[in-house]
Amino acid sequence: MSLRDLPTLNAALNAASALLVIAGFLLIRRGHREAHRRAMLLALVCSSLFLASYLLYHAQVGSVRFQGEGAVRPLYFAVLLSHTLLAVLVVPLVAVTLRHALGARFDRHRRIARVTLPIWAYVSATGVLVYFMLYHL
Repeated sequence: MSLRDLPTLNAALNAASALLVIAGFLLIRRGHREAHRRAMLLALVCSSLFLASYLLYHAQVGSVRFQGEGAVRPLYFAVLLSHTLLAVLVVPLVAVTLRHALGARFDRHRRIARVTLPIWAYVSATGVLVYFMLYHL
């Protein structure tokens, strides 16, 4: 795997994380606590690997300019801005949500997870969208 492959890897990790977060939500709604726990921990692993790979890539390459023109340009920047702001917010939210779950404080876990989960899913999904817009448009 080369440096050029990392954006695609990052998109795959984001996609996996988004799918696992959604699966975790569906599993807990159906009462499958252990499967929910496994799905969410795997989502955390995918997101953590994404972050490490993302930081490695951009430490080597720097920022990548969006080349799109026309109506897609403001759309890209709107998605990028919301994605970036929420990505910064989701890190401490995931940490607190995880801490409550691991401490078996499920009332607190459930309360904050209702905020964390949709933000995490959005950040992961829009990460894939940003990748496609940046590298394939």
